[in-house]
Amino acid sequence: MSVIYDKVALIGLGLIAGSISLAARRAGAAGRISGTARSARSRSAARSLQLCDDITDNAAAAVRDADLVVLCVPVGAMGKVMAEIGPHLKQGAVVTDVGSVKQEVIEQVTPHLPAHVHFIPGHPLAGTEQSGPYAGFAELFENRWWLLTPPEDADPAEVSRLRRFIRALGANVEDMEPGHHDLVLAVTSHIPHLIAYTMVGVADHLTRVKETEIIKYSAAGFRDFTRIAASDPTMWRDVFLTNKEPVLDILGRFTEELFVLQRAIRMGDGEYLHDYFTHTRAIRRGIIEAGQDTDAPDFGRSAKPPAGKVD
Repeated sequence: MSVIYDKVALIGLGLIAGSISLAARRAGAAGRISGTARSARSRSAARSLQLCDDITDNAAAAVRDADLVVLCVPVGAMGKVMAEIGPHLKQGAVVTDVGSVKQEVIEQVTPHLPAHVHFIPGHPLAGTEQSGPYAGFAELFENRWWLLTPPEDADPAEVSRLRRFIRALGANVEDMEPGHHDLVLAVTSHIPHLIAYTMVGVADHLTRVKETEIIKYSAAGFRDFTRIAASDPTMWRDVFLTNKEPVLDILGRFTEELFVLQRAIRMGDGEYLHDYFTHTRAIRRGIIEAGQDTDAPDFGRSAKPPAGKVD
């Protein structure tokens, strides 16, 4: 494949940025890749992995002459980072992001966006509970969806170019309105993470069950369901604070469903429970059939720990 962007700058060098770099190199989609991260440990790890051609502690230096700039920082830091790099972006550069909230990112970034730069917000629906440069791998985006929320006045040629780059990484691309994106992700990602964190918290506070018992006797349900509770706490703090309304809406609906199930259990309504579980089982099978997961016992995930971990 021919080069799509002569220079790509990655702001933040965690799981997603590392995977973008590895996938772009594999596809030959980027001429050069520069990177920067706030943490000296992350920069050191990225150097040891040779994730980028140039790694600096200066975001302004990283974006100099970049054709594509990818903001791979927590949602709450997007505005601050954009204010820092805005004056140093080249004419016609494309800026995108990987945040799992879109309305808030747009509101944070837009005020600092130079007139000569194209902003095309995005969100790859891919990741693991691991974080840091060592967690990245080139196959992360294969057959996963990468949503773009381009503004109405976005340059069609630049949107098309970004789509080609994303497809080169192995992902499927689809456009979505920012507000709808935030609602959909509240259902498919944000609330599941919140529930996983909550379940671990409940187990931790249940004095009749020892912590050692929770860890030692974690059967598949607790183990697999709470896997995502190991995700980056800074990122998820920002997600919930910046996608507040959709999260609270879906959380309210979840609570209502929980009360209905609670009543069915109390009343011994086995028929309702069976019908409910049959319907939800079909949805889970649909996810597998769509190629978004596997029915392997370990959900297709390796039990091997990552080579290292850097916050």
